[in-house]
Amino acid sequence: MTHPAPHGTHTAHEHVHVETDLAEILDLDAEVLAEHIAAVTASLPTETDPRHIVDLGCGTGAGTLALLRRFPNSRVTAVDSAPAHLDRLRDKAVADGVDERLRIVRADLDTPTLPDLGRPELVWASASMHHMSDPDRTLRQVRELLSPGGVFLMIELAAFPRFLPPAAPADSPGLEDRCHAAIDREHAATTSHRGADWTPKLTAAGFTIESENTRTLHVPAARNPAVTRYAHTTFTGLRTRIGRLLTPEDRTALDRLLDPESPQSLRNRDDLALRTRRTTWTTRAG
Repeated sequence: MTHPAPHGTHTAHEHVHVETDLAEILDLDAEVLAEHIAAVTASLPTETDPRHIVDLGCGTGAGTLALLRRFPNSRVTAVDSAPAHLDRLRDKAVADGVDERLRIVRADLDTPTLPDLGRPELVWASASMHHMSDPDRTLRQVRELLSPGGVFLMIELAAFPRFLPPAAPADSPGLEDRCHAAIDREHAATTSHRGADWTPKLTAAGFTIESENTRTLHVPAARNPAVTRYAHTTFTGLRTRIGRLLTPEDRTALDRLLDPESPQSLRNRDDLALRTRRTTWTTRAG
């Protein structure tokens, strides 16, 4: 999945920096939620391996690689607009020995015409649809792309993941929610469809919904140490991007969380956990 920066707000150097930070976050999300991704791919309603799969907004390849593992006889076309993400995906595919079954396409999906992606039997889109300026158009494009009777699986998250208990940190309770509220205001123009009601949109685009499943995911750092790295990378990005919008008190509290020498550092906390809610729609083209 790709989370583009707001248009016109970053220099070329800053854009590369944002892409790199996001690539780290996507890799950490995939590491922490590997079991969830594997469970979703395992539930796909396919009796045989699809010949061709398309991953729209593939990011650094969490879904792409899971699909290649799940369907060893399939070929996957992975599409994204961020070169840093695609480079990481290519390296991972080579390391996994699946690069011969992978086609990588760099393209902006938020356009009136999709690139030539063939006629896949399965299209996967994880946390990418809400970034489209006209998601209804994109859903219609996916419907036209699919082979008759093909499967479209879409995953969306209601909000950014959370890591701290609601009353934390002690010197600034609710800091995490205020940080995310600030970044939501900053990105309102480019992520206005996060949390949209996707069921009627899918139906209007011509899909038959076979299942809709919302899961609340909770992964304590005590169970998976990558949660702490995920939290630190996320809060570092928040400090860089919206620190100026916080009160001096909140900036100080955030800096303490990021300071490895501070007793309040994220790395010294025993209450960190990834908390997120994700909804999966499994649909079929009529």
